[in-house]
Amino acid sequence: LRMLQVKLIVTGDDFGYCPRRNQGIVDCFLAGAVSNVSLLVNGSAAADAAKLARRYNIPIGLHANLSEGSPVCEVLKTNSSLLNQDGFFHGKMGFRTALSKGLLNMSEVKQELKAQVELFRELTGHLPPHMDGHQHVHVLPEVRHVFAEVLEEYGIKYTRVPIEPGLHNCDWIPPALMDFYLGVEEDSFNTVDVFTKHGIRWADIYIGLSTMGRNMSVSSIRSAMDSAILQLPAKARHSSAVTVELMVHPGYPSVPPAGGCGEGPDDFSQSWERLHELQTLIKPELQSHYKSRNIQLCSFKDL
Repeated sequence: LRMLQVKLIVTGDDFGYCPRRNQGIVDCFLAGAVSNVSLLVNGSAAADAAKLARRYNIPIGLHANLSEGSPVCEVLKTNSSLLNQDGFFHGKMGFRTALSKGLLNMSEVKQELKAQVELFRELTGHLPPHMDGHQHVHVLPEVRHVFAEVLEEYGIKYTRVPIEPGLHNCDWIPPALMDFYLGVEEDSFNTVDVFTKHGIRWADIYIGLSTMGRNMSVSSIRSAMDSAILQLPAKARHSSAVTVELMVHPGYPSVPPAGGCGEGPDDFSQSWERLHELQTLIKPELQSHYKSRNIQLCSFKDL
């Protein structure tokens, strides 16, 4: 394994969520700990995030959001199947419930996704090189087809397929959360063919569920990566390079009312866990581990 060249994309999610999240992601990028970011265009600090990305030359893609806050498409802001009674998106679990009951109009999903790509272009001056889904909505039934069509229409090559090797052995993840993760995994398996058919690509290995928040440590990142590489099919291990995407959520805790996507910041965003991720990612021993293992940080547009 030592000689295997690993291209590691460390993606900071939720760029644009709030000024303190933006600052944390920028600090991580400047420390060489994050190499790629995903922008929430409906985040309350999205315009500021785009400016920061331009100032510091941070590789930026789109974190498509259908579950938290408000839509960016004007037409959908007032009357749409994507909204609850309060006029906001249905939420992480609410979106899944509405979808399973057949209450979501897929043409509205497509309309909103396209509006988010257009707004991304407006904010950054370019199309996103990669596009994934906030709270993994992009791999859900029905949504996955629409999502793939939008990527193909815009020529966006890369996405994320959150299938994490070794997830089943992570006994520190509480049962309710594990159930959610296993649902994401199953949806992801069912998405592979759809994305493949549309010519969309993703990293060879995805990591990020077992290392989120309080569960992130230098050793949890190291062992997740090692076990994932060991589980690769032999031909991948013998190829010249393997790509890994590590999903991270660093930041300084949000302070309400600032932040969020229209409804204020959520609990995870206000918690110490964001700062814990930031502090772990910039540790010198993680950086030296990368060097010793021939792990090179990069972004999707470098692939």
